[in-house]
Amino acid sequence: MRRFAQDIIRTPMSVEERASAAERVLSARERYVARGVATPALVVERAEGARVWDVDGREFLDFAGGIACQNLGHGPSAVVAAIHAQVDRYLHQCFMVGTYEPYIEVCRRLDDVWPGEAETKSILVNSGAEAIENAVKIARAATGRDAVVVFDRAFHGRTSLTMAMTAKLVYKQGFGPLATDVHRAAAPYPYRGVSTEDALESLELLFKQDVDPRSVACIVLEPVQGEGGFIPMPPEFVQALRRICDEHGIVYVDDEVQSGCGRTGTMWAIEQLGVEPDLLVSGKTIGGGLPLAAVTGRAELMDAPHVGGLGGTFGGNPVACAAALAVLDELTAPGFAGRAERLGSFLRTRLEEIAARHTLVGEVRGLGPMLALELREPTPDAAKATTAAAFEKGLLLLACGLYGNVIRLLPPLTASDEELERGLSLLEEALGDAGADGG
Repeated sequence: MRRFAQDIIRTPMSVEERASAAERVLSARERYVARGVATPALVVERAEGARVWDVDGREFLDFAGGIACQNLGHGPSAVVAAIHAQVDRYLHQCFMVGTYEPYIEVCRRLDDVWPGEAETKSILVNSGAEAIENAVKIARAATGRDAVVVFDRAFHGRTSLTMAMTAKLVYKQGFGPLATDVHRAAAPYPYRGVSTEDALESLELLFKQDVDPRSVACIVLEPVQGEGGFIPMPPEFVQALRRICDEHGIVYVDDEVQSGCGRTGTMWAIEQLGVEPDLLVSGKTIGGGLPLAAVTGRAELMDAPHVGGLGGTFGGNPVACAAALAVLDELTAPGFAGRAERLGSFLRTRLEEIAARHTLVGEVRGLGPMLALELREPTPDAAKATTAAAFEKGLLLLACGLYGNVIRLLPPLTASDEELERGLSLLEEALGDAGADGG
């Protein structure tokens, strides 16, 4: 199998050989990879910018982005160059064995882009779920409390603790018992009739009947819910949560794993909501395609855990840190934010036009260029049909939402106008093929 995989990469193949290669890879996947890992019938050979090619030579526009990991597109030259340069120096040291500058520099840069005035420190880890777990550990150490409050439709990961924090059943069914002292309240969902007032009343009820706010270590919220359906949190809700946290001494944790790194037009989505968090969790795009995530927060909070209480063998791997520094250079470069803002306006306008022509589309929503279509019926059927039709046309799309009826768009923020227009046209064709044209 190793030799076969190398041959795919190195040896030019005919169309017949490529088709055979795809079949062999998928057959091997069925034999050797656990069933629980969901994968499509796509065997990737290479990727560049906003495009992916499979081993059959088919080209796809990528509006999935490795689930929000490719805000800069596939293989941005500065990131690739930084990775190559670091590989020639050393691959791994373990920050707890030998201190190295790339780790420290990423933490410094995260302080530079902090959405507020606080002096911050950071810890680097491998994934968003790991970062969320560490944010909870830090909050517990800082407050001496145990309870965690999360919200409906949240997604925070698939580890033991983060499964309990995540709302969707498919990610945790059969994997119990789940972590205790995790409590859930309603979050605003205007399209389905849940207002900011409803959500705040739910939190107040939670504090009266389930958990004393004086025992809550942290409240964790995505400013735009990702897997939950690309639902932006209203500024007034986030601001009310900030006041509640201040009143009760609760740590406010801002989960920006999917919404961060420019995805909403600003570096962090919370910048648009008028709130400074206590801790901010980042991941996905920050590693430029390599595993990296971070917890950044007020220095006194980050220093609360005892020495040795935080860490991990590969957390802040130097190659991933080198990539992250190049990513941060790109995200903070002059003109990048303006481009992202224009992209968001363009996408929203075009999606509104599509929605007006397709009665199955119930709502266009999002923040900046982090946008989605929610289909009216709370079932996954039409969304599945749409993403399948899009795939056949050469467009990679993802569905999400509690009901699986939301089509989310995650094109690279560096995609050309032509690529965006082409992708949107294919999306509309797929809606029609799936029976979503309304007539």
